[in-house]
Amino acid sequence: MKAILLCLFVVVFATSCKKNSDDSNEETEPLPDVELKSRVVTSGLNLPWEMVYGPDNFIWFTEKSGKINRLNPATGQVSPLLTIAEVRVNGEGGLLGMALHPEFSTNPYVYVVYDYGNPYKAKVVRYTYASGGLSSPLVLIDQIPASSIHNGSRLLISGGKLFISTGDASDTNQPQNTASVSGKILRINLDGSIPTDNPIANNPLWSLGNRNAQGLVQVGTKIFSSEHGPDSDDEINIIEKGRNYGWPNIKGFCDEAGEQSFCSANNVVPPLINWTPTIAPSGLAYYNSDYIPQFKNSLLLAVLKGTKLMQLKLDDAQTKITGTKDFYVNTYGRLRAICQSPEGKIYFCTSNGSDDKIVELSK
Repeated sequence: MKAILLCLFVVVFATSCKKNSDDSNEETEPLPDVELKSRVVTSGLNLPWEMVYGPDNFIWFTEKSGKINRLNPATGQVSPLLTIAEVRVNGEGGLLGMALHPEFSTNPYVYVVYDYGNPYKAKVVRYTYASGGLSSPLVLIDQIPASSIHNGSRLLISGGKLFISTGDASDTNQPQNTASVSGKILRINLDGSIPTDNPIANNPLWSLGNRNAQGLVQVGTKIFSSEHGPDSDDEINIIEKGRNYGWPNIKGFCDEAGEQSFCSANNVVPPLINWTPTIAPSGLAYYNSDYIPQFKNSLLLAVLKGTKLMQLKLDDAQTKITGTKDFYVNTYGRLRAICQSPEGKIYFCTSNGSDDKIVELSK
């Protein structure tokens, strides 16, 4: 009898400690169905990576090969703006993230991050938009280690600062090293200088222990990230100043033997949700429009390996994910980035490497 009770205790304890696995959403509530119409706006693209719905009502997007373009979502016409000759595609590396200045009419600046050179590295560059083209490049930060995998490279402007996700670039020694810019969320001023209120003086570091964050989005005063795990534990995180997200010492929650002591000693933030098997979460958008009311107060997530669009419903305090729902599973293949129009329509791009598309979702 003692042996039976002991076995039952072990099973219950192990189950309670396992926060999320294949059934990562067991603690979330079911979400209502949403009827959506999909329309391919343009096709024939080559690995688009970032999409921004601009103040001109055009979609600005990058392609890994070095192209920056504008897309008219009404007609599907693509207008090239610039091809950056210095870009070197290497595996996952190339021209990746982009952001537009929030006061674009008076500050027509376009911020991009791309990989180049040998040894391989990344830089963030600001261009000026005028007369249908981009010119006057200004390097804001350089010498970010790059690799054929794990380059991060999502950009977000929040509170007048530029946030940059960097991956571990195949070197797991660097995410916990505060002297390295790898495996971090960086924060710089829009002119490339370092803010005086960063966690460490004269250091662009904002958070550390990030393996490969490929989604960044602002929700109120919070910044959410989507992050690739290794063979387990893809994550959604809330990024906080000076906090540690655990990699490579911690995968997912602090629920494995020996993890609790590291988490306590290093101020580690647990994820909101994690996925095992992995899904490869990428671009994030925050949806709060009345146009598709079922999506209100939700994160929308573009998924690569899982080949789908996901809705992640937030609670009223926007500190928890209360439900998830999948859309367009295996319909368009790998999805890389997502954005929203002021009207509330949703746009995502595929990342299949052949005849990639930008797709519009409407009600």
